[in-house]
Amino acid sequence: MAPPAAAGGGMPWVRAMLPGVALSAALGGLAMGLGQLDWLARHGFSALTLAICLGIVLGNTAGRHMQGAAQPGIVFSKGMLLRAGIVLYGFRLTLQDIAQIGWSGVLSDALVLCSTFALALLLGRRLFGLERNTAMLIGAGSSICGAAAVLATQPVLKAKAEQVTVAVSTVVLFGTATIFLYPWLYRQQLHWLPSSAAGFGVYAGSTIHEVAQVVAAARAISPETADLAVIAKMVRVMMLAPFLLALSFWLGRRGAQRGRQGADAPPITVPWFAFVFVAATALNSAGVLPAALVQTLLAADTLLLAAAMAALGLSTHLSAVRQAGWRPLLLAGLLFIWLIGGGAMLNRAALLLN
Repeated sequence: MAPPAAAGGGMPWVRAMLPGVALSAALGGLAMGLGQLDWLARHGFSALTLAICLGIVLGNTAGRHMQGAAQPGIVFSKGMLLRAGIVLYGFRLTLQDIAQIGWSGVLSDALVLCSTFALALLLGRRLFGLERNTAMLIGAGSSICGAAAVLATQPVLKAKAEQVTVAVSTVVLFGTATIFLYPWLYRQQLHWLPSSAAGFGVYAGSTIHEVAQVVAAARAISPETADLAVIAKMVRVMMLAPFLLALSFWLGRRGAQRGRQGADAPPITVPWFAFVFVAATALNSAGVLPAALVQTLLAADTLLLAAAMAALGLSTHLSAVRQAGWRPLLLAGLLFIWLIGGGAMLNRAALLLN
């Protein structure tokens, strides 16, 4: 999204953007502060989740009267700030993470991602009759890294704010359930689940929605489980960039086929931020950046993503979310069941194939 040309320089554009960007950033900063509260942190409520909730509340109450002046900046925040946040997310990862869980862990992550997203598209369209974008956003959030994946997929799909909110809501609901369910499942020592703390950590990291939820669930089992769960989750997050590129290519191919059939073919959206995301991960892996700089970049990343989530919340009309009905929730519920049962099966298969 390029800034529009403004007569007399860039100041008119800055003045137009400032109210909405400031509002989004303020809500994002408040969400970051709330996310530090012990009870919220222990229950897996991340700054991103809290930011969209704050945005929805304000946008559907008092915020309705201020959105005229703030609208340009809100649109900018859920566009360019979002892409910048996804780029900086790469500094949370290193290529060395792969070695710590082995190729079986990488394979588990890949199998869970591909199967869950394919299942979301199949069930969402065929069984529930959902809009394609809604099914894909729910699939992305369930299969990769929760709200961050939904946010990253939104510009590729050009999805509506209401569709994003519905998808994020399902991630919050079922992801929060894993915080309590996974420790209980581990204590049951069920034969179809990994029995060791290490094996269960990889399983948790490859199947739980959000990073914060992975940490909360795995820490309730053991420190070893938490360490491996977070690594497995980070490797899964690293698959976000190739996923976005593959999705963009697939959408472009479908558009080209419609064009040959006489329909208007939409242009292929190249998610440039996915390439920069990979470059950021590679740079972080090289270890050339001072630790203090990396920590600053990570703090900026959290604020950018939280501001983008707040902007999405401000743009969301609850009446449109209510119109989506129960079908998105049922789809997310079936994917949740698949992640628990199918994820365990795929983890075992990956160990056998390795």
